[in-house]
Amino acid sequence: MNRMRIISLGGVAAAALAVGLPMIPAEAQTSVIPAGYSGSAQVSRPQPVHADPAMSLSAGPLALGIAGQLASAREATAKYATNLAKAKADGYRIITKMMPNMGFHFMNPNIAGFNVRKPQILVYEHTGAKWQLGALEWVIPKMPTSPLPNATFGSFPAACHFADGTFIPDQNQATCPTRAPHTGAKFTFWHPDLITMHVWVWYPNPAGLYSSTNPLVAPFNRG
Repeated sequence: MNRMRIISLGGVAAAALAVGLPMIPAEAQTSVIPAGYSGSAQVSRPQPVHADPAMSLSAGPLALGIAGQLASAREATAKYATNLAKAKADGYRIITKMMPNMGFHFMNPNIAGFNVRKPQILVYEHTGAKWQLGALEWVIPKMPTSPLPNATFGSFPAACHFADGTFIPDQNQATCPTRAPHTGAKFTFWHPDLITMHVWVWYPNPAGLYSSTNPLVAPFNRG
C-alpha cells in the first residue's frame, strides 16, 4: 500500500469495515485480547510489577526519534487525559470494557484516516471515579506501510459490539444477537478481523511504545 488508509468504524455501521481485511502473519501477531479473556470473566488480582526505569518511554531511543509526532499527539489529546466526559462529548463511545493490561476502549466513529492528532480510539485506565488516558489507538486495514517509524501491530478478531462495551467474537455479522447475552445492551456494530496499533503516549510502558499490552496498568485490571 503506497498511501496508508486507516479503516473507519463509520457511524457504528458494519458496512464501514471491509470484510476480509488482510492480517499480519500469525507468527508476527500480538493479539489485543489476552489468552483466555472473556468480556464477562472475572480478572484475578494483579501481581506487583517491577519495572526497569531505564525502559520508560521518556528514555527510549525510539521515542526520541519520533519526539515531534509524540508531542503533537499528546498536545492534541491533553484535553482527554483525565477527562472522559470531554472525550464522550467529542464523540468517543465505549467499545470494550476493561481488557487486562490494556484498559477500556472508547472509539470515535467519525474519525477516518491516520492523523497523529486524531486517534480513532482512546484507551483509558479506571479506578474509583477517576479515568486516566493511557494509550492512543488506530485501526489499520493493510501493511506494510507503517504510519509511524518502527511501529509494531496487534490484532483484534471479528466481533459483535454492544452499547455497554460488551463484545462477542464472531466471524459473521448475521449471527450477532440484537442484545448482549448477559447485560441486555443493544447491538451497535460488527467488524471483521482487524490490525491495530497502540501508542502509549500517556502511560509509560516497559513492554514498548507500540505494545498492545502494558504490565504497568495491571493494578487497574479490576476496573
